[in-house]
Amino acid sequence: MRIFLTGATGFIGSRIVPELIAAGHQVLGMTRSDSGARALQAAGADVHRGELEDLGSLSAGAAQADAVIHTAFDHNFANFVANCEKDQRVIRALGSALIGSDRPLLITSGTGMGSPGHGQLAREDVFNAAHPNPRTLTEITGNELLDKGVAVSVVRLPQVHDPVKQGLITPLLDIIRAKGVSAYVGDGQNRWPAAHVLDVARLYRLAIEQCKPGTRYNAVAEEGITARAIAEALGEGLGIPVKSIDASESAAYFGWMSAFMSMDLSASSAWTRQALGWNPAGPTLLEDLRRMDYSVAA
Repeated sequence: MRIFLTGATGFIGSRIVPELIAAGHQVLGMTRSDSGARALQAAGADVHRGELEDLGSLSAGAAQADAVIHTAFDHNFANFVANCEKDQRVIRALGSALIGSDRPLLITSGTGMGSPGHGQLAREDVFNAAHPNPRTLTEITGNELLDKGVAVSVVRLPQVHDPVKQGLITPLLDIIRAKGVSAYVGDGQNRWPAAHVLDVARLYRLAIEQCKPGTRYNAVAEEGITARAIAEALGEGLGIPVKSIDASESAAYFGWMSAFMSMDLSASSAWTRQALGWNPAGPTLLEDLRRMDYSVAA
């Protein structure tokens, strides 16, 4: 297949490119920069110039492809609601080029969207439209396109990691570095799911190859790592103290991340593994945190 990939030079997208090419697919990668174009060409991909704000460039890229994978997202959390609304516009633009065809569109969401509540594992067969995370707009928009006949499916991401980046843990590291203490809330037993970035890239390939409209896949290798274990690994890496703080102190300590720090976001990928034959084999989150060079961002 000729696959149009947004976010093709990003943390996950740059791993999806070689995964797709090695499997015999052609990749049309979107970038807005000369350096991004050079990286895509070096990886063996074709280049499509565009950006998330230019909806016409998105539709044009999708129109040239047999399938579309959308991984691009503006991760400026200071404008998170606005960026989720932008993602909605992007998905609609991509989908507009696919209406009336059977060409698949694979979009990206978060595992929290599958949480049934009450401390239960997030699952693929659940979509919690009432979830407080505004990223629900992504899956709501996917459902709209599904109703219009677009072959939409979803990959839901946990904390995707390697020894350099680890999802929300990367900005968390900046916070605790500034505070000089690695903190967790209460007993720190709330959990975050995780998966290594190469395992996630492989899942995207399997999901687009085995397109089943309306399907949701959880890219989860580890169902949940406790906040305390994460705080301890970061404290050890930075050589700073680790401590518990009360929930009443969370906002002052974590700032915009406070809402996430007490959440139990554990998630299952049992169905995904069975449906796709996906067997994650990469390092664990804590292994990558222990391998990280903490002097780099100092």
